[in-house]
Amino acid sequence: MCRSVLFLSQDQNDVIDKHTQSGLDLVERYIKFVKERTEIEQSYAKQLRSLTKKYAKRGSKEEQECRFSNHASFQDILNELNDYAGQRELIAENMMTGICVELTKFLQDLKQERKTHLSDAKKAQQNLESSFKHLESTKKRFAKEWAEAEKATQQAEKTESDLNATKLDVEKAKQHAHARTHTAEECRNDYAALLQKYNKEQNFHYYTEIPQIFNKLQDMDERRIRRLAEGYCQFSDIEKNVLPIISKCLEGISAAGGKINEKQDSLLLIEQHKSGFERPGDVEFEDYTQGIKPATSESSLNPPKVRTKLWPFGKRHKFAPPSFSPPSPVPPGGLPLPLPLSPLQRSPLSVCLRELAQSVKPRISTLKIPHAAEDFSHLPPEQRKKRLQAKIDDITKELQKAQDQSEALEKMKGVYEQNPQMGDPSSLEPQITETTQNIGRLRGELAKYETWLSEAVGGEETANTINNNTQHGGGTVEQPLNIYTEFDDEFDDIENPIGQCTALYTFEGNSEGTISITEGEQLSVMEEDKGDGWMRVLKASGEEGYIPSSYVKLVS
Repeated sequence: MCRSVLFLSQDQNDVIDKHTQSGLDLVERYIKFVKERTEIEQSYAKQLRSLTKKYAKRGSKEEQECRFSNHASFQDILNELNDYAGQRELIAENMMTGICVELTKFLQDLKQERKTHLSDAKKAQQNLESSFKHLESTKKRFAKEWAEAEKATQQAEKTESDLNATKLDVEKAKQHAHARTHTAEECRNDYAALLQKYNKEQNFHYYTEIPQIFNKLQDMDERRIRRLAEGYCQFSDIEKNVLPIISKCLEGISAAGGKINEKQDSLLLIEQHKSGFERPGDVEFEDYTQGIKPATSESSLNPPKVRTKLWPFGKRHKFAPPSFSPPSPVPPGGLPLPLPLSPLQRSPLSVCLRELAQSVKPRISTLKIPHAAEDFSHLPPEQRKKRLQAKIDDITKELQKAQDQSEALEKMKGVYEQNPQMGDPSSLEPQITETTQNIGRLRGELAKYETWLSEAVGGEETANTINNNTQHGGGTVEQPLNIYTEFDDEFDDIENPIGQCTALYTFEGNSEGTISITEGEQLSVMEEDKGDGWMRVLKASGEEGYIPSSYVKLVS
């Protein structure tokens, strides 16, 4: 076979050794190359992840901004880039396991196999050389013995031809020559046999043993080349396998840019920050040439004053408790001042003006300097409704979760009662009690926020009704009737008292939002003390306001 022609010459042994070693060195270089490539991929993926993390938005403010399509699309791009980084990490991992690890193991096997084949070739060569040395030794001995035999034969012939030699000397010389000749013949036979053996060994060495070893080395080198070629292909195929996913990531980035809708973002911003306020009416021209109109006349109720009702007020105005600390109780012997007249004892027009003065001013100041309130009353109507609804949804989820937990505890308690060996039912009582209290608290908060939401929705409807019935700039006589109607609605919307109390001392309500009470007067509690020292009460006359909590005694 022609595949072994290159390896039949003994002088090619060093060439084979160097060639196979060069092939193993190439495999080792390729493994090192792939390792450095994986390090580059891992570093690239790490930097991409750090980049996406740096620009990813976190927090409630960012979550609000992500409702807009252009913000959300950028977050989608960051997510797709993060997935892209994951694919680069996958490339590095597959190259490390599929190429570096496998080729390293294959290289170790090749090194061991090459070492074995070269050792066998060296051993065969040494055996042949040893046999040749033995042949040369036998050949030299044969040559020596043959020379000695010829010399002994010549000496015997010389002795036989010598007339002075005795018959004994001649016989002795012939025997010596015969012995040397016999020894030479034996050496000749040994040399011939050993030569025949060596020729067979040499023939086996060069035509069978060495070609087989070199063929194994050739097979090994070809397997190395084939496996290295597979490694070259893997270098490309590993990346090709993730290209579909990488293409999807890139398509996702393009899709993120394509789904941006600028009109929708604008409408979302409008919807998100829509206040619900009605646009103010035209400011009426005030003609000073006609003289100053009396403040108490009915003509003073012109549309510009009605315009103040366009601000986001509820149906019923509730006085805020005074910001200062309540006064110390007056001794029982103090002389109380006369009570102010009840609003029901005054004229309807005075009642309207007084209510306008007490309700509009505090609310306008609140709008100028907004303060966060639990009922979100500091927000515009639309925003308040959204926040209240979101709060109701959150409380509803928490309530459902607490109810599920309560049911689970009750079921567990029932199981413990039926199977005492599984647990003590009394050990669950603290958790059941805590869960029950939590459910009650959540139900109370839910009812509270639902009430506020109902007020917010009702207040908006009332404001819209007033605005639709108002003719800006017309100055019609029907406007005062609309004002009276709303105030009648406010007076009709009476809250239910939460308790009764008796005044222990006389209190003069001189500040805004407070009322005067006398010692021994029976009052209805409308809002209990929230820790600021004030409570809201309703008098029998219908007057309502704040008084110091320490001036009254609750009646059970």
